[in-house]
Amino acid sequence: MRPERICTQSIYNGRVFDITLDTIRENEHEYTREIVRHKGSAVIAPLFDDGTIALVRQYRHAAEEYLLELPAGTLNEGEDPLIGAHRELEEEIGVVADSVEKLCEFYVSPGFLTEKMFLFVASGLTETAQNLDEDEFVEIERYSLPELTEMIRTGKIEDAKTIVGVTLLASGWPSATKNTR
Repeated sequence: MRPERICTQSIYNGRVFDITLDTIRENEHEYTREIVRHKGSAVIAPLFDDGTIALVRQYRHAAEEYLLELPAGTLNEGEDPLIGAHRELEEEIGVVADSVEKLCEFYVSPGFLTEKMFLFVASGLTETAQNLDEDEFVEIERYSLPELTEMIRTGKIEDAKTIVGVTLLASGWPSATKNTR
């Protein structure tokens, strides 16, 4: 039987996430949890015909460094993750895709964060133009799958969503990546 949420108190309402203090009853015990509420994110691996995958390098203040990541973005309230993936692909990389396939979905840190990431691979790419938000400053870099796997192994890629995406693609799933090795 699922624990009962007795009450939720709003602590903070922000542009990207909200924070609540939830009181929960489980097996006649009450406890509280601080929860970061996030609408979810679309993550996309842009797979070019030459077998390279585009990533973005951007400054992440929480990590206090520039990280190399698969392009991603927060979903709008109630937005279909596939729509969000198409949007982020064009905004950050400046391409549209003939095919977008869902690889998986996962919680980022379910101990305190509601964010679920939806990971896609895009192929059949056609260049358009980037349309970055005013506070986005990214550099696009393209690498082969073996290069990305080595960058993960040597610690040059530390972003979890990118590690998940590259690992799935390197495992041969989906079949669209069979020519990237």
